[in-house]
Formats: sequence, structure tokens, C-alpha cells
Amino acid sequence: MHNQPSIELKDEERTRCEVWTRVMGYHRPVASFNTGKQGEFHERCHFDEQRVG
Repeated sequence: MHNQPSIELKDEERTRCEVWTRVMGYHRPVASFNTGKQGEFHERCHFDEQRVG
């Protein structure tokens, strides 16, 4: 296996990642939420469903 050099970007070369989530039946960017809704988003518990059988 060949070692490839790692790529390093300067902060000004990076693109900001926008997080979207589903709320009340539609998708919206988390950044557009009010303070309370952003707090609720960060308190959410994530889980993986297990296959039955």
C-alpha cells in the first residue's frame, strides 16, 4: 500500500459545513433555528435501530 501525503487546508480555504435536520415534516438548516430550538437539537439522543429476527 502506498503512503499518500496528507492534504492540509488553511482556514480561509475551507468550506463551512451546514447541518440540516427534519423538523415538523420539513428540512431546515440548524443555523436558522432560534436559540431554544438549537438547544433542543443539541440535546437529541441518536440511536441505531436493530433488525428484528
